[in-house]
Amino acid sequence: MRKKPELSLRARALQYLARREYSRAELRGKLLSHVGAEGDSGTPQPENPRTENLDALLDDLTARGWLSDARAATQLLHAKRSRFGTQRLSYELRQKGIAEELIGNVLPGLKESELEAARGVWQRKFGVLPQDAKEKARQIRFLQSRGFGFDVIFQVLRLTEEI
Repeated sequence: MRKKPELSLRARALQYLARREYSRAELRGKLLSHVGAEGDSGTPQPENPRTENLDALLDDLTARGWLSDARAATQLLHAKRSRFGTQRLSYELRQKGIAEELIGNVLPGLKESELEAARGVWQRKFGVLPQDAKEKARQIRFLQSRGFGFDVIFQVLRLTEEI
C-alpha cells in the first residue's frame, strides 16, 4: 500500500478553510496537533519554532483575507440564529475564540430579532399553549436551554396567549 504524502501546514489550513470559515483560534487549535505530530517532543512548547511558524502562517492567511474572525462569526450566526437565543450564540462565539469586541458589535442586532427567533422555536416545538404549570415549566426550560432569556420567554408565552 502507498502511504499518503504528509500535508504541509499551509495545505492543511487551506483545506480546512475551503470547507467553512474558521476563527483564528479555532484553526490554530486544529493545526496545533499537526505541529506537535511533526515535532520530536510531541507537545509543542510556546517557544517552539514550529509554533512560531504556525502563528506566522495564520498571520499570512489573515493578511490575505482568507482567515477572518468576523466572517466566522457571521457564518455561525446565520447558521444558528433561527434555533438559538442570544445567550447561547454569544457563548458559542466565545468558545470559538471570537474576540469580545466582535461579539459586542453583533449582540445589538441579535437582541432585535430574538423575540422572533424564540417565537419560531416555540411554534415549531410546541405550538400549543401550556395547559398546566408542569407543561409551562417544561416549555420555559426548553427555551432556556436554547439560550433565550426569561424576559423573551415570558413575552413569547404572553403574546401567544393573546392570539
